Amino acid sequence: MSNVKESPIVEDMKMYAVARLFLDNFPHMKAYWPMLGRQNAQLSLSFGVNDIDGTIDDSTKIYSMAGSEEQAPSMSTAQLVTLIKQAKRKPVERDTLYNIIRDYSEIDIREIETNPLLN
Repeated sequence: MSNVKESPIVEDMKMYAVARLFLDNFPHMKAYWPMLGRQNAQLSLSFGVNDIDGTIDDSTKIYSMAGSEEQAPSMSTAQLVTLIKQAKRKPVERDTLYNIIRDYSEIDIREIETNPLLN
């Protein structure tokens, strides 16, 4: 499939928006930030995405090898919370069943950065 061009990010954002409209019975739509990049994942929050995923392990290497914007995909809790807050969204950590583990909306970023248990 090397002859197939990569779709522009604007097309990806349109797809998220249309998916949110047509899949209204799906409570959550996820964007994988290591694949999209930090800024595009943040942008996706304005196009219907309400979950930024990015659990990092060795499988993530394939994205960087394939030319992903994120060549060293790693983000601290403070960085992820900041990214979400900058998009004027509510940062909430959830488990795989979407039960709330921790709500970061009222926590100051400086507290997250200085507390090793939160980072």
